[in-house]
Order: sequence, then structure tokens, then C-alpha cells
Amino acid sequence: MQFHLDGYQPGDPEILDPNARTVSTGTQGPLPTEVDVLIVGCGPAGLTLAAQLSAFPDIKTCIVDQKPGPLLRGQADGIACRTMEMFEAFGFAERVLKESYWVNETSFWRPNEAVPGTITRSGRIYDTEDGLSEFPHVILNQARVHDFFLDVMRKSKTQLEPHYNRQLHDLTIDRSESAGSHPVTVTLQRCGEAGSETEIVRARYVVGCDGARSKVRKSIGQTLHGDSANHAWGVMDVLAVTDFPDIRLKALIQSAGEGSIVLIPREGGYLVRIYVELDKLSEGQRAGNLDINADYLIAAAQRILKPYSLDVKEVAWWSVYEIGQRLCDRFDDVPQDQAETLIPRVFIAGDACHTHSPKAGQGMNVSMQDSFNLGWKLASVLKGQSEPSLLATYSTERQAIAKELIEFDREWARMLSASSAGSVDPAKTQDYFVRHGRYTAGTATRYQPSVLTEDGEYQYLALGFSIGMRFHSAPVIRLSDGKPMQLGHTIKADGRWRLFLFAGAEGPFVAGSALQATIAFLSGDPSSPLKKFTKDGNDPDSVVDVRAVLQQPHRDLKVEDVPPLLLPPKGRYGLRDYEKVFCPDYKGGKDIFAMRGIDRAAGCIVVVRPDQYVATVLPMDAHQRLSAFFGGFIRSVA
Repeated sequence: MQFHLDGYQPGDPEILDPNARTVSTGTQGPLPTEVDVLIVGCGPAGLTLAAQLSAFPDIKTCIVDQKPGPLLRGQADGIACRTMEMFEAFGFAERVLKESYWVNETSFWRPNEAVPGTITRSGRIYDTEDGLSEFPHVILNQARVHDFFLDVMRKSKTQLEPHYNRQLHDLTIDRSESAGSHPVTVTLQRCGEAGSETEIVRARYVVGCDGARSKVRKSIGQTLHGDSANHAWGVMDVLAVTDFPDIRLKALIQSAGEGSIVLIPREGGYLVRIYVELDKLSEGQRAGNLDINADYLIAAAQRILKPYSLDVKEVAWWSVYEIGQRLCDRFDDVPQDQAETLIPRVFIAGDACHTHSPKAGQGMNVSMQDSFNLGWKLASVLKGQSEPSLLATYSTERQAIAKELIEFDREWARMLSASSAGSVDPAKTQDYFVRHGRYTAGTATRYQPSVLTEDGEYQYLALGFSIGMRFHSAPVIRLSDGKPMQLGHTIKADGRWRLFLFAGAEGPFVAGSALQATIAFLSGDPSSPLKKFTKDGNDPDSVVDVRAVLQQPHRDLKVEDVPPLLLPPKGRYGLRDYEKVFCPDYKGGKDIFAMRGIDRAAGCIVVVRPDQYVATVLPMDAHQRLSAFFGGFIRSVA
């Protein structure tokens, strides 16, 4: 898609009238007095959480923000491959793919020793390795990501809308027995045209997604530790005319004495984002206090790009900020020495608990993964499926990931700045970028063994589905209708667990096969996860969704041979679900068993969490161990 030709316009580019491109969102009514979950902040983390919880009509969710309305422009724009996989779970990945800029290749520029004071291209690489994900790395204005999440919320059964113009004033937690079911009291100040009245909300849980200066974080006594401000960068979205040849490629540009640029082409074919390295900050100095404007950033970019010209026609947005890597010790309100006894009631996510530079494009992505991790856990506890102790795993899992991010980001920021100063060979910068490609794509996250993630005892049965890492999708053919599709796209943001049964080499539906024995266990054994954890009257896959992947070509099998577990009756009419069985895409040359290293002789069970991460890999006959795994965190309905 091409747009922004005659000037930057926020909103939906498919709407030709610029005045009609932005949709008014937000509810004008008063805040509810009691809620299950109160989300503070309508940034990426807050909206990801709200969109996930909006799928559950029996959970009362409220989201507030101090801004007068939705974001229209600026801020983050990089969307990692892993985040695109998550967007597919929410149902809007195709919209993002259509509208965004695809980062296919990255070029590297260094000082030109033959012509001092100029730059020359030193390398050009593919942005992500082949087969890393079915989705590309893309660029799209954060405001549009917000729009898509708001659309999910509006279309949900709860029709959830944000409450804007609400500023957090006070938050208290009453842990006494007399506090009842809603122990968190939040006082908010209504601002804007509606006046400055005070509103009070009592909540079971509160999640602070309110940025680096989070009031929720301060209210629970957590502190960001690290380098608060050590280097300043400027950023601007511009429409420009230039003879720089890589203006439509992601480019890392390092000059001899004028600093560095990270150049990111934006959606629409014309817009480009330019990150400009500025001076190192003095002790206590803030980027917002620097005497810098858009003209200053343009001039700096022009100096770095020599011998190429840059004629900026319009600045759609610009800002100056400091880079620092900071991290909280915990992402909830529980003191470390009471983590074994207290249940968390208040959580923080995104920039509220970790901040870093934007140069690796991780901030928005990691923030959304924070709340994607937390959302299904809150839903499981609030629906009575899990004990509240499950919520402690949020801080444990995500704080460790954020720590890894901080360490990576600190080294990456150092290399970019040092290369421009001449102390690091630019070739080493390119090598570091290549070696850490999986990290920047968001696919390197690995959760450590816990109640939710087992060890690797049976990892050899499916080497390509690494335990603790995201479920790496692969092409398959759906048996019932021959449709080619991605297996990972069956995992939606609906709070359900997935069991993928990868059948062994024998005929899958013959009596005595390992797959048939597992199906018989899941269907009829009292210790089966489906029997123990699914309430009478609910769909049989409402808690654990079972799907099978067979080795035979799909035309060699018959739908009429599929056992009832894989053709479950659902809904008010008991209609059959025909979308549970898959085969390899042999015609397309994509054999999922070979691609993901699955033991063909034995097959296996791959258990996937609601946030798309592999919880464990088990032998096909490990029935009681499977039941015991789920029993560690899901309540029996008996």
C-alpha cells in the first residue's frame, strides 16, 4: 500500500477522506465502582491485556488512561516476527501485513576512508534468517497497532472501551481478612472538559501499564534500577527527497565524527523514520531539557548522510529522549521475602518495569509479550480454573526475560555509539546484528522450568519444538477440506491450552495404535485433563483443545475414520468441529515432521500454553504424567 504522498495523515489509510480516518473511541460514562481487573494505561501493554480479557464476558475489566483519547501518531513502530505471531492469535495479523512496511533487508554504512567526511555501504543482509517465522519483521505506527487492539475490544462480547481523561491519584492494598474480594482501592482524578471530580474503583487486581514514570509502580514501592539517562537520541518521521540509495531499506549508518543514524522506512512507501545520535548526557541532565528542535535533528542527519542530500519536506512527528537500561526487581506488589506466601494483587508491565533503547526495536514488542503472559493467567484465576498462586509466575517469568533484554540492549547500544566514535569496527556491529537476529525477532525467549514449563527429558521426541520457547509454526494440510494452512494459527488468544498429538508411523486410526490409546485415555479416563478440568455443559475443548497431526498424505485418510474426540460436538446444537486433524503439506514440500524434528516412529504429545509457548513434550503413552502436569495448576471440577 502507498499513502502519505501529499502529507502525513493518521488513521486508516483505506479511508480516502482524511477527516474520517480516525475512529472515536472511549466511553463517556462514569467508572464502575467494582471490577475484576483495572488496567491503568492504554499503551501497547495495556491494550494487549484489555483485548485478551475482553474475550471473557464473565470477567469485568476496566481500562483507563490519562490522555484525552487514542494515540494518533509517533512513538514505537517496529513489530517483531514473534509479535506478528501473537497478532495472528488476536485475528488482525493480515491487516498489519497489508498496511505495514516489510523489513526484508538491512544495509550497513560506515565512514569512507577514501573520502573523509562521507559514508559508504559496508554490507547488506537479509533481516531475518530463512524459516525463523512464517511472518516477516514489519514497521507500522504504534497508533495503528492500538487501533487494531481497540477494534478487537469493541467487537468482543464485552464491547470493552477505554475510559480516557483519568489520572491515577492513589492506590492502596488491604490484605486484611475484612477487605473482601476486592482488596485494591484506586482513586482516580477525572480531568479534561468533564472537570476534576474524584472516582474510586475497587478491584480484585490492578495492572499498571502506565509507562516509565508509572504511578502504579511507585504505589507498590518498586523502583527502576540501572542507567536512568546516559545518552540522548532524537527521532523524527519525515517525508523527504533524497539521493541516499537505501532510503527504502532499514539502514545502520555510522559516520566518522558526526554520530550514527538508524534509518527505518515506514509504511506507505514515502515516510521514513530517522533516529539521530546526540551528545552524551551529563549527570542528572534530561533529554527533554536539551535545546534541540526538529531543524537541529534534520541538520544532524544531513551531516551524517554526506555525500548524500536530504531535503525534508514535512516532519510528521519528532522527539528527543534519553537512552537508559533500567529494570525492576519484581513485576508485582509482593516483597521478595514473602513471594512464597502472598498472592500478587497489583502488577506492572511494559515500560513501567523495564526501559531500554529503541534501537533494537524491542520495547513495544516485549511490553506486549508481558501482558500476553499475564492475561491468560488472570483469566484462569478469575474463572476459577486455577489457584491464585499461578499469578506469581508472571513476575518470575517476565522479569528474567526483561533482564536478558536489558543486557542485550546495553551491548547493542554501546556498539552503535562506539562504532560511530571509531572504537569498534563497524564490521563487528554487523556481525553482532546477524548473530543476535533471533533475539531481535523475538523468537529467542525461553521460559525456565517451573509448574508451567517442564524440563527437557523428552525433548528428543520433537527437537524443533523447544520446551519453554514459542511454538514454531509449520505448514500443514487440514484433513477435512484439504486447506493448506499454518498449524500455529490454530492457537488463538482465548485462554485455552493446546494438545498437539503427533502420530507415529503406524496407521493412526487402527485399533491398538499409540494415537488411538491416547485418544481413548483423553476421552474416557477419569484422570484425563479433559474430564478433570472441563465443567459439565461446556464444550469439550473449552479448557484443553486437542488436535492431531498425522503422517499420511491427507487423501490417503478418511474423515469418517476420525474418532469422536477429534470431531467434537460443540455449541447449542452440538455441531461437529471438523478442524482438528492435519497432515503434512507434501505437495508444497513442507513436511512438518521433518521440519520440526519429530520422532516419526514414536510420535509425541506437544503441550502448548495459552500464550503460544511450549510447556512440555511427552511420549504418546505418558498419560498419567500428562494428567499430573495439568494438575499442578488447574483445579479439578469434581
